[in-house]
Amino acid sequence: MNAVNTSPKSAIRKYATYFRIRFTSGLQYRAAAAAGVATQFAWGFLTVLLYKAFWEADPASFPMGIAQVTSYMWLRQAFLALFNSWTVDNTILSDITGGNIAYELVRPMNLYALWFTRNISMRAANATLRFLPILIVASLVPAPWGMHLPVSVPAALGFLLTMFLGALVTCAIVMFIYIFTFFTMQPMGVRMVFNAVTDFCSGNLVPLPFFPPAMAAFLEYTPFAAMQNIPFRIYSGHIAGWDILRCAGLQVFWLIVLVMLGSLLMKKALKRAVIQGG
Repeated sequence: MNAVNTSPKSAIRKYATYFRIRFTSGLQYRAAAAAGVATQFAWGFLTVLLYKAFWEADPASFPMGIAQVTSYMWLRQAFLALFNSWTVDNTILSDITGGNIAYELVRPMNLYALWFTRNISMRAANATLRFLPILIVASLVPAPWGMHLPVSVPAALGFLLTMFLGALVTCAIVMFIYIFTFFTMQPMGVRMVFNAVTDFCSGNLVPLPFFPPAMAAFLEYTPFAAMQNIPFRIYSGHIAGWDILRCAGLQVFWLIVLVMLGSLLMKKALKRAVIQGG
């Protein structure tokens, strides 16, 4: 409906410019970020203390080393804004339900790619404002309750690669919230279901290795495990060697599948779009 014929180079430049504009705009919300950092510090310390208590009670039952778990928890807090499923653009949702979607459709850009770029820029800006203070303080906490450096150079490189891919997979999953809102016209229910499923299956509530073995083995191959689960475990050394490349390949697979499926559903959803009540 709103696709345009353009060269790949021109299209990339167009979306890159849009990303830069939205990213710069998101960096202005420093006060909100500071409040978020304080909250995430508190949750980080509470979570580490919780796992510390479980570990001291029965170290043999832990499927991960205590240093691996604490690094996972601090990374989760530092990059919460990048990987959580509840961060959505409410303006997009109100445009869908209110009929102002017409203003988006007249842009000379693919709507799916436009919203995807908008979401990844919002998440990147929020994470940029928050992650460094959390990691600095966490690195000052005595071992093994604080952050540590990546266990190896391959782990550091794998972490950076899978962080990038994981953020893209997260956005591809969250895009379905906008798409399904076209069909339901009530975003609250869609968001509640997505948030519950994603938090549970992605390792945001409990790292996947702590699940029962059969359930963990199943979840490892779902798109949810391709979010934060992979990069955080690579950083701590729980995923190492050739498994790093296997996990990165799994992320690429799910990214392609989710984007293709989302684009197809978006085309169908736009046929149901209500433009200014008409």
